[in-house]
Amino acid sequence: MPLEVLLRLLWRMRGRLLLLTLLLGGAGAAAVLLWPRAYVAEAVVAPAETTGLAASTLMQSGTVLQAGGSLLDNRPGGNFAVYLSALRSPEAAAMLIRETPILRSLGERRASGPMGWLRALLGLRLAADADDVGRWLERTLSVTQSLAAVTVSLELSHPDRAAALDMLARLHGFAEGKVRADIAELAARRSAVLEERLSRERDVYLRTPLYDLLAQHQRASLVALADTAVAARLVSAPSVEISPSLPNRPLLLLLLGVSAPLAVLLGAAGWLLLFGPPPARVARARGGRDAWRDAPVTALRDAPVAALRDAPGFRPDSIGRAARAPLPDAVAGE
Repeated sequence: MPLEVLLRLLWRMRGRLLLLTLLLGGAGAAAVLLWPRAYVAEAVVAPAETTGLAASTLMQSGTVLQAGGSLLDNRPGGNFAVYLSALRSPEAAAMLIRETPILRSLGERRASGPMGWLRALLGLRLAADADDVGRWLERTLSVTQSLAAVTVSLELSHPDRAAALDMLARLHGFAEGKVRADIAELAARRSAVLEERLSRERDVYLRTPLYDLLAQHQRASLVALADTAVAARLVSAPSVEISPSLPNRPLLLLLLGVSAPLAVLLGAAGWLLLFGPPPARVARARGGRDAWRDAPVTALRDAPVAALRDAPGFRPDSIGRAARAPLPDAVAGE
């Protein structure tokens, strides 16, 4: 189909396309406005290894500390990487189940709305379990590393403002406590092994390095038990916004206003290209131009010259070509 004919057809269908655009935009706007909103709790943390008096510095015998792998590798490492992984671990989900009413909240959300009615109709499970809490934590907790600094932003969304703030604070405390407890347990276990070995060792040249190792692990155990920021140091304490911001309604409505007309226009153009318009609409779209060429040869021969000259797109040499053209078999038989 020529581009000119396609554009004419779309222009003649502008009323229907406008109606479809309004219907699609109205449905999308209703979905955006009716979507449940959520509050976002945010906290900013930094690796504790980046500070001079960090716990990791006091735990090791030397003073040289490598916070990252290299200058080209900006991924978190050390205790801070363990801290970030613990935020979304199954242990964190289990902690939320024990200390918060997250199971009841997710169960009520699954049982409400059209999807809840459909689950009840199909006999599906409505109560939430630990797997649902883990998936919810993966979906709602975002960890964003800053491009200009070593800080990391933690954001947690929840429909309840107080619950969002409480859960984010609990997750930070759990991850930090897990790292600190693991270090303390490791240091205590190694200290016990070293003390048992020293009780049996009689060689003075072997006892000296064993005492050094024991002192190092005892120092690590003391720092882990005394310091509250072993893995991540709070740059900004957990806080929550006053008004809900998810979903971003202005942005979604703006995108809907741009995408709805484009979707309707492309859909109509694809429909016309695949299935074609009605013949009468094609003739109207052409505006009568070259319509005399679609007429039978006998009609052209019998038509007066003055009538043919008035036809749009008429050329004088067309009469000669039409007159010299052989008649079809059916017409010649007549």
